[in-house]
Amino acid sequence: MTPLPPGTDTFRLIDGAEHTVDVFGPVAILSLYRDLSPEEELALAGQVAASAPVRAVYVKRRPRQALREASQSGERVAPATPLWGESVETVEVSEGGVRFEIRPANGLSVGLYLDARDARAWVRAHARGLTVLNLFAYTCGFGVSALLGGAARAVNVDLSRKVLDWGARNLTLNGLAADPHDFLAGDCFVWLRRLQKKGERFGLVVVDPPSFSNTPGHRFRAQTGYPALVAAAREVLAPGGTLLVCSNLEGLDAAQLERQVLLGLNGEAQKLAGFGASPIDFAQPSALKVIALKIPAALP
Repeated sequence: MTPLPPGTDTFRLIDGAEHTVDVFGPVAILSLYRDLSPEEELALAGQVAASAPVRAVYVKRRPRQALREASQSGERVAPATPLWGESVETVEVSEGGVRFEIRPANGLSVGLYLDARDARAWVRAHARGLTVLNLFAYTCGFGVSALLGGAARAVNVDLSRKVLDWGARNLTLNGLAADPHDFLAGDCFVWLRRLQKKGERFGLVVVDPPSFSNTPGHRFRAQTGYPALVAAAREVLAPGGTLLVCSNLEGLDAAQLERQVLLGLNGEAQKLAGFGASPIDFAQPSALKVIALKIPAALP
């Protein structure tokens, strides 16, 4: 097996169709994609604990209706107490030497999507000297990676102020200054218009939306929504800038994603890279698709 990047203590231990196990330092997250009895869940948690040196195993129940149920009965879908072991409020983990704060009891999402490891590494390797815009930032993993890679600035945009504050914490964990002006809470489409009107331009824009979202002003669906989103992001890209686009929708393959992105860019782009989740610990092909494109320095 290919080793994980040096300085990494978080990885996917099991990537199966019916359940996955993600290890975050001393904590394991067991995600279930089919219903099990309480006895079966406990037995599976014990097997996880026996296969990794962890202090706790938390369960996330992710049937197809999990997102709907999470808003109605979060404790049933993602219990705040571990299925096995002791409660852990927060834990700091390292990915390639980059520090992140993980909150195991924080609903279905604990602070870091492990399948995007290679995408974060790509941003770190290509951000030097650039001003970076990180859309749908969540806990600012791309923003942290960009700054550690030498970016001049990283602006993070997310609908949730709570996760942006969490992202600011991730910056401080890595010895980076967290400027409040670089954490913009609100609809990404709204902020793109504001940034465009202000004349802001970015050398790298990261677009990592959820598969679907509803805000008072916009409804985004990954199956068909990338052209409009990419076109809006294009308006704040500096000449010759780079766009990194991600999708985790299983029903949208890499070729379809690329077609949507190129449609949003009017075909005016050079593909730099395309990849998915790391084959080290994720089954292939992975649900994650990532594409990086460079726009012309000047339009013909």
